[in-house]
Amino acid sequence: MLVKLGLPAGSLQESTFDLLRKAGWPVSVGERSYYPDLGDPELDAILLRPQEMSRYVEQGALDAGIAGRDWVEENESEVVTVEELVYAKYRAAPVRWVLAVPESSGIRSVADLQGKTIATELVGRTKKWLAEKGVEAKVEFSWGATEVKPPDLADAIVDVTETGSSLRANRLREIETVCESVTLLIANSDAWKDAAKRQKLENLGLLLQGAIVAREKVGLKMNVPADKLEAVISQLPSLRRPTVSPLSGEGWCAIEVMVDEATVRELIPELKRAGAEGIIEYPLNKVIP
Repeated sequence: MLVKLGLPAGSLQESTFDLLRKAGWPVSVGERSYYPDLGDPELDAILLRPQEMSRYVEQGALDAGIAGRDWVEENESEVVTVEELVYAKYRAAPVRWVLAVPESSGIRSVADLQGKTIATELVGRTKKWLAEKGVEAKVEFSWGATEVKPPDLADAIVDVTETGSSLRANRLREIETVCESVTLLIANSDAWKDAAKRQKLENLGLLLQGAIVAREKVGLKMNVPADKLEAVISQLPSLRRPTVSPLSGEGWCAIEVMVDEATVRELIPELKRAGAEGIIEYPLNKVIP
Protein backbone atom coordinates (compact mmCIF):
# COMPACT_ATOMS: atom_id res chain seq x y z
CA MET A 1 0.00 0.00 0.00
CA LEU A 2 1.35 3.40 -1.03
CA VAL A 3 -0.33 6.75 -0.34
CA LYS A 4 0.53 9.59 -2.72
CA LEU A 5 0.64 12.72 -0.56
CA GLY A 6 0.85 16.33 -1.69
CA LEU A 7 2.63 18.80 0.59
CA PRO A 8 2.44 22.60 0.23
CA ALA A 9 5.38 24.35 -1.40
CA GLY A 10 6.07 27.98 -0.57
CA SER A 11 5.29 29.84 2.64
CA LEU A 12 3.82 26.82 4.44
CA GLN A 13 6.57 24.42 3.44
CA GLU A 14 8.92 24.74 6.40
CA SER A 15 6.17 24.88 9.04
CA THR A 16 4.64 21.76 7.46
CA PHE A 17 7.99 19.97 7.52
CA ASP A 18 8.46 20.95 11.16
CA LEU A 19 5.00 19.63 11.99
CA LEU A 20 5.67 16.33 10.20
CA ARG A 21 8.93 15.85 12.08
CA LYS A 22 7.21 16.37 15.43
CA ALA A 23 4.43 14.02 14.35
CA GLY A 24 6.99 11.27 13.70
CA TRP A 25 8.01 11.62 10.04
CA PRO A 26 11.69 12.72 9.69
CA VAL A 27 11.16 14.64 6.46
CA SER A 28 14.11 15.68 4.32
CA VAL A 29 14.36 17.15 0.83
CA GLY A 30 17.14 18.24 -1.51
CA GLU A 31 17.60 21.94 -2.24
CA ARG A 32 16.13 21.70 -5.76
CA SER A 33 13.95 18.63 -5.28
CA TYR A 34 10.16 18.53 -5.19
CA TYR A 35 10.08 15.01 -3.74
CA PRO A 36 10.54 15.00 0.06
CA ASP A 37 11.54 11.79 1.78
CA LEU A 38 9.31 11.17 4.80
CA GLY A 39 11.18 8.09 6.00
CA ASP A 40 8.01 6.05 5.50
CA PRO A 41 7.73 3.44 2.71
CA GLU A 42 3.94 3.86 2.74
CA LEU A 43 4.03 7.60 1.93
CA ASP A 44 5.17 9.02 -1.42
CA ALA A 45 5.30 12.82 -1.11
CA ILE A 46 5.47 15.62 -3.66
CA LEU A 47 5.63 19.41 -3.20
CA LEU A 48 2.95 21.43 -5.00
CA ARG A 49 1.49 24.91 -4.84
CA PRO A 50 -1.39 24.98 -2.33
CA GLN A 51 -3.58 26.73 -4.92
CA GLU A 52 -3.71 23.60 -7.11
CA MET A 53 -3.48 20.85 -4.49
CA SER A 54 -7.20 20.13 -4.16
CA ARG A 55 -7.64 19.72 -7.93
CA TYR A 56 -5.04 16.95 -8.11
CA VAL A 57 -6.53 15.24 -5.05
CA GLU A 58 -10.02 15.39 -6.53
CA GLN A 59 -8.78 14.00 -9.87
CA GLY A 60 -6.99 11.12 -8.14
CA ALA A 61 -3.48 12.09 -9.22
CA LEU A 62 -2.87 12.31 -5.45
CA ASP A 63 -4.49 10.21 -2.75
CA ALA A 64 -4.30 13.07 -0.26
CA GLY A 65 -2.82 16.48 0.32
CA ILE A 66 -2.43 19.37 2.71
CA ALA A 67 -4.22 22.46 1.42
CA GLY A 68 -6.09 25.50 2.64
CA ARG A 69 -9.86 25.43 2.87
CA ASP A 70 -9.81 28.66 0.85
CA TRP A 71 -8.36 26.89 -2.19
CA VAL A 72 -10.57 23.82 -1.80
CA GLU A 73 -13.58 26.14 -1.96
CA GLU A 74 -12.09 28.33 -4.70
CA ASN A 75 -11.52 25.26 -6.89
CA GLU A 76 -14.91 23.80 -5.88
CA SER A 77 -13.11 20.50 -5.30
CA GLU A 78 -15.08 17.46 -4.17
CA VAL A 79 -12.71 15.94 -1.60
CA VAL A 80 -12.89 14.35 1.83
CA THR A 81 -11.71 16.41 4.82
CA VAL A 82 -9.65 14.04 6.96
CA GLU A 83 -8.54 16.56 9.59
CA GLU A 84 -8.64 20.30 10.19
CA LEU A 85 -5.11 21.43 10.97
CA VAL A 86 -5.07 24.91 12.47
CA TYR A 87 -1.52 25.99 11.80
CA ALA A 88 0.08 28.62 9.61
CA LYS A 89 3.50 30.14 8.96
CA TYR A 90 3.73 32.13 12.17
CA ARG A 91 1.04 30.95 14.59
CA ALA A 92 -1.66 28.37 15.18
CA ALA A 93 -4.62 30.43 14.01
CA PRO A 94 -6.76 30.82 10.88
CA VAL A 95 -5.45 33.09 8.13
CA ARG A 96 -7.68 35.84 6.74
CA TRP A 97 -8.39 37.06 3.23
CA VAL A 98 -8.95 40.78 3.58
CA LEU A 99 -10.06 43.65 1.40
CA ALA A 100 -7.36 46.34 1.53
CA VAL A 101 -6.75 49.73 -0.08
CA PRO A 102 -3.92 52.27 0.02
CA GLU A 103 -3.73 54.25 3.25
CA SER A 104 -4.45 57.44 1.28
CA SER A 105 -7.48 55.99 -0.54
CA GLY A 106 -10.90 57.51 -0.08
CA ILE A 107 -12.45 54.03 -0.08
CA ARG A 108 -13.84 53.38 3.40
CA SER A 109 -16.21 50.47 2.92
CA VAL A 110 -17.01 47.71 0.45
CA ALA A 111 -19.87 49.86 -0.89
CA ASP A 112 -17.30 52.37 -2.16
CA LEU A 113 -15.95 49.70 -4.55
CA GLN A 114 -18.96 49.95 -6.88
CA GLY A 115 -17.51 50.04 -10.42
CA LYS A 116 -13.93 49.79 -9.13
CA THR A 117 -11.20 47.21 -9.87
CA ILE A 118 -9.98 44.61 -7.35
CA ALA A 119 -6.87 42.45 -7.82
CA THR A 120 -6.70 39.06 -6.12
CA GLU A 121 -5.71 35.41 -6.51
CA LEU A 122 -9.01 34.37 -4.90
CA VAL A 123 -11.22 35.49 -7.78
CA GLY A 124 -14.23 33.18 -7.35
CA ARG A 125 -14.62 33.68 -3.60
CA THR A 126 -14.19 37.46 -3.98
CA LYS A 127 -16.88 37.67 -6.66
CA LYS A 128 -19.25 35.66 -4.48
CA TRP A 129 -18.53 37.93 -1.49
CA LEU A 130 -19.15 41.07 -3.52
CA ALA A 131 -22.45 39.63 -4.79
CA GLU A 132 -23.49 38.96 -1.19
CA LYS A 133 -22.74 42.63 -0.43
CA GLY A 134 -24.68 43.84 -3.47
CA VAL A 135 -21.59 45.45 -5.02
CA GLU A 136 -20.57 45.21 -8.69
CA ALA A 137 -16.85 45.55 -9.25
CA LYS A 138 -14.27 44.22 -11.70
CA VAL A 139 -12.25 41.38 -10.15
CA GLU A 140 -8.94 40.67 -11.87
CA PHE A 141 -6.70 37.66 -11.25
CA SER A 142 -3.33 38.58 -9.76
CA TRP A 143 -0.34 36.37 -10.49
CA GLY A 144 1.46 37.53 -7.36
CA ALA A 145 2.91 40.66 -5.74
CA THR A 146 -0.71 41.66 -5.19
CA GLU A 147 0.20 44.28 -2.58
CA VAL A 148 1.86 46.52 -5.20
CA LYS A 149 -1.17 46.67 -7.54
CA PRO A 150 -3.01 49.63 -5.94
CA PRO A 151 -3.45 52.44 -6.68
CA ASP A 152 -2.06 52.37 -10.24
CA LEU A 153 -3.12 48.88 -11.38
CA ALA A 154 -6.16 48.33 -9.15
CA ASP A 155 -8.27 50.30 -6.70
CA ALA A 156 -8.14 47.60 -4.04
CA ILE A 157 -6.92 44.09 -3.38
CA VAL A 158 -8.15 40.98 -1.63
CA ASP A 159 -5.11 39.23 -0.19
CA VAL A 160 -4.27 36.70 2.47
CA THR A 161 -2.76 37.87 5.74
CA GLU A 162 -1.69 36.22 8.94
CA THR A 163 -0.26 39.09 10.98
CA GLY A 164 -1.03 42.10 8.77
CA SER A 165 2.65 43.09 8.64
CA SER A 166 2.97 42.77 4.85
CA LEU A 167 -0.05 44.99 4.29
CA ARG A 168 1.30 47.64 6.65
CA ALA A 169 4.73 47.46 5.03
CA ASN A 170 3.11 48.23 1.69
CA ARG A 171 1.06 51.11 3.14
CA LEU A 172 -2.25 49.32 2.80
CA ARG A 173 -5.27 49.63 5.06
CA GLU A 174 -7.68 46.80 5.82
CA ILE A 175 -11.33 47.47 5.07
CA GLU A 176 -13.05 44.16 5.84
CA THR A 177 -12.41 40.42 6.15
CA VAL A 178 -13.66 38.49 3.13
CA CYS A 179 -13.17 35.01 4.63
CA GLU A 180 -11.02 32.96 6.99
CA SER A 181 -9.20 29.76 6.18
CA VAL A 182 -7.42 26.92 7.94
CA THR A 183 -5.22 24.16 6.60
CA LEU A 184 -6.85 20.81 5.85
CA LEU A 185 -5.64 17.27 5.32
CA ILE A 186 -7.83 16.23 2.39
CA ALA A 187 -8.29 12.90 0.60
CA ASN A 188 -9.52 11.66 -2.73
CA SER A 189 -12.94 10.00 -2.35
CA ASP A 190 -11.80 6.70 -3.91
CA ALA A 191 -8.64 6.59 -1.80
CA TRP A 192 -10.80 7.20 1.28
CA LYS A 193 -12.82 4.08 0.44
CA ASP A 194 -9.63 1.97 0.49
CA ALA A 195 -9.45 0.64 4.07
CA ALA A 196 -5.63 0.58 4.26
CA LYS A 197 -5.21 4.09 2.82
CA ARG A 198 -7.98 5.44 5.02
CA GLN A 199 -6.35 4.07 8.18
CA LYS A 200 -2.99 5.51 7.11
CA LEU A 201 -4.54 8.94 6.56
CA GLU A 202 -6.49 8.82 9.81
CA ASN A 203 -3.24 8.00 11.63
CA LEU A 204 -1.47 10.85 9.85
CA GLY A 205 -4.25 13.29 10.76
CA LEU A 206 -4.29 12.20 14.39
CA LEU A 207 -0.54 12.60 14.84
CA LEU A 208 -0.38 15.91 12.98
CA GLN A 209 -3.18 17.24 15.19
CA GLY A 210 -1.28 16.01 18.24
CA ALA A 211 1.83 17.86 17.07
CA ILE A 212 -0.20 21.07 16.59
CA VAL A 213 -1.62 20.88 20.13
CA ALA A 214 1.89 20.25 21.50
CA ARG A 215 3.34 23.38 19.86
CA GLU A 216 1.89 25.62 22.56
CA LYS A 217 2.36 23.22 25.48
CA VAL A 218 5.29 22.16 27.66
CA GLY A 219 5.71 19.56 30.36
CA LEU A 220 6.76 20.39 33.93
CA LYS A 221 8.25 18.08 36.52
CA MET A 222 9.03 19.03 40.11
CA ASN A 223 9.56 17.67 43.60
CA VAL A 224 7.28 18.87 46.40
CA PRO A 225 7.20 18.30 50.18
CA ALA A 226 4.00 16.45 51.11
CA ASP A 227 2.88 19.25 53.42
CA LYS A 228 3.04 21.75 50.53
CA LEU A 229 1.43 19.53 47.90
CA GLU A 230 -1.99 21.24 47.85
CA ALA A 231 -0.43 24.71 47.74
CA VAL A 232 1.62 23.73 44.67
CA ILE A 233 -1.27 21.95 42.94
CA SER A 234 -3.47 25.01 43.38
CA GLN A 235 -1.06 26.94 41.13
CA LEU A 236 -1.24 24.41 38.27
CA PRO A 237 -3.56 24.78 35.28
CA SER A 238 -3.82 21.48 33.42
CA LEU A 239 -5.86 19.52 30.92
CA ARG A 240 -6.36 17.03 33.74
CA ARG A 241 -5.34 16.82 37.37
CA PRO A 242 -1.53 16.55 37.55
CA THR A 243 0.23 13.23 38.01
CA VAL A 244 1.45 12.89 41.61
CA SER A 245 3.87 10.10 42.60
CA PRO A 246 5.55 9.36 45.95
CA LEU A 247 9.34 9.66 46.04
CA SER A 248 11.62 7.17 47.80
CA GLY A 249 12.38 9.81 50.40
CA GLU A 250 9.61 9.94 52.97
CA GLY A 251 7.46 13.05 52.95
CA TRP A 252 8.16 14.02 49.32
CA CYS A 253 6.16 13.74 46.08
CA ALA A 254 6.90 14.20 42.38
CA ILE A 255 4.46 16.15 40.22
CA GLU A 256 4.24 16.00 36.42
CA VAL A 257 1.90 18.23 34.47
CA MET A 258 1.31 19.76 31.01
CA VAL A 259 0.73 23.52 30.76
CA ASP A 260 0.53 26.31 28.16
CA GLU A 261 4.04 27.48 27.33
CA ALA A 262 2.91 31.12 27.44
CA THR A 263 2.15 30.79 31.18
CA VAL A 264 5.47 29.29 32.25
CA ARG A 265 7.40 32.49 32.88
CA GLU A 266 4.84 33.53 35.50
CA LEU A 267 4.02 30.01 36.69
CA ILE A 268 7.48 28.69 37.63
CA PRO A 269 8.28 31.46 40.16
CA GLU A 270 4.88 30.90 41.80
CA LEU A 271 5.51 27.16 42.01
CA LYS A 272 8.88 27.83 43.60
CA ARG A 273 7.32 30.17 46.16
CA ALA A 274 4.64 27.55 46.93
CA GLY A 275 7.33 25.00 47.83
CA ALA A 276 8.24 23.15 44.62
CA GLU A 277 11.90 22.21 44.07
CA GLY A 278 13.92 20.73 41.20
CA ILE A 279 11.53 22.15 38.61
CA ILE A 280 12.20 20.87 35.07
CA GLU A 281 10.58 22.21 31.90
CA TYR A 282 10.65 20.04 28.78
CA PRO A 283 9.24 20.33 25.23
CA LEU A 284 6.49 18.11 23.84
CA ASN A 285 6.25 16.60 20.37
CA LYS A 286 2.67 15.38 20.43
CA VAL A 287 -0.37 15.73 22.69
CA ILE A 288 -3.19 13.33 21.87
CA PRO A 289 -6.39 14.34 23.72
